[in-house]
Amino acid sequence: MHKSFLAVFASAMLLGGCHVGNLSVYKIDIQQGNVLTRDQVDQLKVGMTPLQVRFLLGSPLIVDPFHPERWDYAYTYRPGTYARLLKIPGVAHRDLSLWFAEGKLAKIEGQDQVPVKAIVTPLVTPEKAAAAGEHEQGHMDADGS
Repeated sequence: MHKSFLAVFASAMLLGGCHVGNLSVYKIDIQQGNVLTRDQVDQLKVGMTPLQVRFLLGSPLIVDPFHPERWDYAYTYRPGTYARLLKIPGVAHRDLSLWFAEGKLAKIEGQDQVPVKAIVTPLVTPEKAAAAGEHEQGHMDADGS
């Protein structure tokens, strides 16, 4: 009886994942794509060459080999464990699409999604997160427990 209860309890803990109370798995910030600002996008002009666009915005994240006349600059940000404690918001998805025709920029789409300032994720240290957690939860050690 005692062994079966212990086995069920151990199984429940394993199947329940790693989240028990304040203990959870550490998750890193995930920042992917091209960081663009409104100033950069405002400098884009229809008629620019691909070389000029690449100089201004950098290499596009996606160039479809079947449609090389379309360039996509995408960006996402998912906050990790410490960034969530500091209430740093995530960015679902931003996409700037550029179309070229006859070697010149012909169409720009998605410039309204580009922020005025670049989103720079601050260096979030365990100490900063612990200080933020103390305000939220009353007390938290530096190791997050």
